[in-house]
Amino acid sequence: MSILRRDPLSYGWTIFLEEDFPSSLAQCPNDISLPPEKCPFCPGHEEETPPEIAALRSPNSKPNRPGWRVRTIPDRNAVLRIEGQLSKRGEGLYDMMNGIGAHEIVIESPDHYRHLSQFSRSEIYDVLWMYRERVKDLLNDQRFRYVQVCRNYGARAGARLPHPHSLIIALPITPRWVREEIARAYEHWQMKERCVFCDIIAQDEQSSRDVCVNADFIALEPFAARMPYETWIYPREHQWYFHDITDEQLQSLADILKRTTLALERQLGDAAYNLIVHTAPVRGERQYETEHVKLSAYYHWHIEIIPRTEELSGFEYGTGIYVNPVLPEKAAIALRQKFDEIDAEFQQGLLS
Repeated sequence: MSILRRDPLSYGWTIFLEEDFPSSLAQCPNDISLPPEKCPFCPGHEEETPPEIAALRSPNSKPNRPGWRVRTIPDRNAVLRIEGQLSKRGEGLYDMMNGIGAHEIVIESPDHYRHLSQFSRSEIYDVLWMYRERVKDLLNDQRFRYVQVCRNYGARAGARLPHPHSLIIALPITPRWVREEIARAYEHWQMKERCVFCDIIAQDEQSSRDVCVNADFIALEPFAARMPYETWIYPREHQWYFHDITDEQLQSLADILKRTTLALERQLGDAAYNLIVHTAPVRGERQYETEHVKLSAYYHWHIEIIPRTEELSGFEYGTGIYVNPVLPEKAAIALRQKFDEIDAEFQQGLLS
C-alpha cells in the first residue's frame, strides 16, 4: 500500500509508492509508439486489462468484450487503492495516512490512433459523460474529498501509451493547488463579494484574450499564462462542481472542447499537452466556509489545457515563476484565426 505524507511547510502531499512498484512499472508498457496489436487498450485485448468498471457499448455486446465506445477500468499500477483504511497518524510534526483512493483509466475510443481533436462532438460528449458519471460514483465513498480528472497527451506530458485515454483519481485530501485557488478566490470575495472567476469571464470576454464562446462556455488565454497557448475553458454560468453539469451543458462543452483542441493542434502541430479539470472539493469544504459565505459562492470549476511546448528549468521549479515566450494576446489572435477556419468547416459540413 502506498503512503501519503504531508510537507509541514507547504501543506502539500506526496504519494510514496509500494516497494515493488518499480518492478511492476517496468512490466507496464511505456512506449507512445506502441502499435495496436500490442496495445492493451485496443478492442480484442480486454482480457489484458482489469475488468471494466463502466462502459458505453452497443446493446448486444458483453462486458469486457469488444463493442464499446468508451470504457473505464482500474489502473493496474494504481498510485492509490480503494481497499483498506486511511489510518491517519502523526510522527512528531509530520502527518501521514495510507494511500487510500481510486485510480481509474477512461479509454476514450476503440481507435488506437485517434486524437481528441479528431473526435466528433458526440464522441467527446460520451467521454465527458463518462467523466461526470465516474466522479459522481466515486464521491459516494465518504473517504474521498477530491476527484481529479486529467488527460495527458504525449510523452512530454506524462502519457504512457498512445491510445486515447484519461485518468480519474479520487483523493482522501484536498490538493495544494486547489486550496491555493480557493484562498485567492476567498480574498477576492472578501473585498468585492463577487466570484473572481466570474469577474475574469466578464472582463476577458470583452478583451483581446477570448478565443471562442458558445451558449454555455468560453475559452480564454489567461492573462498570466504559464505556457504558450495555455487555454482555459470556463462555464459562463457560475457553477462550482464539475459533476453538477447538465446533459445540455455537456453538449456545449463537447462543442467548445472539440473546437479548442483542434485549433491548438492546427497552431502547434502534434504537441503534448495536459488537460486538467479544476473543481471544488467535497467533504471538508466546510473549512472554507464562514457564517457569511459558502464555498459555492466564490469557487468556479474550469478546465485548463496546458501545451507542453517548453521545458521547465531550475528557475521555474525554484521560484514558481514561469517564462512564457508568447504573450496571451498574440496567442489569442492566432487561435481566433484557427477558430474562424474551424467554424467555416462546420458550416460546410466538413466537421461533425
